[in-house]
Amino acid sequence: MIKLYLSSLNHRTLLVTVISFASVFLSYRFKIFFNVDLTLLSIAIIFPLVFTIRGSFRRREKALEHLSQYRSAMKTLHYFITTSMLLENEVASLKLLLENIENKTLLHLKSNEGSITNLDKEVDKIYEFIHSRRKTIPKSLKEKLFKYMCDLHEAIDNLNGILVHRTPLSLKAYCKVFIYIFPLIYAPTIIFNIGPTYNPLAVYFVVLITEFILISLYNIQDHLEYPFDEKGLDDIQLDHFKVLR
Repeated sequence: MIKLYLSSLNHRTLLVTVISFASVFLSYRFKIFFNVDLTLLSIAIIFPLVFTIRGSFRRREKALEHLSQYRSAMKTLHYFITTSMLLENEVASLKLLLENIENKTLLHLKSNEGSITNLDKEVDKIYEFIHSRRKTIPKSLKEKLFKYMCDLHEAIDNLNGILVHRTPLSLKAYCKVFIYIFPLIYAPTIIFNIGPTYNPLAVYFVVLITEFILISLYNIQDHLEYPFDEKGLDDIQLDHFKVLR
């Protein structure tokens, strides 16, 4: 339960807390009070924040679909290889290759590596295996194997696409900058509206809680952005998509 509430706290939370506290303190210390319409500034933060959260959630749902497709292709290949007319040693070799592909695929997703070269080489080993036995493996069997391999390639490429291409980085950077700037404008405006003689503790509380909410939502989006590392509460449990689970 404690982890549930602490998962969205990190160095950014500490940074905005310091900025918020300093903004209120300096506003009172140097009597910096002004009235600014916060509507446009709120839109500058809320709109990109909501957009990126929705985008990250859609990417997570797409990742689940492609992981299901990936496991389906792997299971089908296992079934097909086991029931085919291949020799016993050939079946064992192909199963070992599929096991290596599974391990490399899940490791690739968890490690957040941009390059997929090593994984491609592992998948290509099945083609090399079939090609090396092109004279002994029947043509119909090869065609079926290539068909199932096509589904596997498609699933892996889709997962890698989700891993590499994320929600717009410029929009995230824009949103984060405005979250950091917001208390510098928000604190003097709050003091102006309620009056400088009002209890300062109330101003500190309002500014701090507002920034805490904004940065917590940003951190939640950041966790959703990369759903494969199993660090966030909403991350995908990749072990559930193993062939043998």
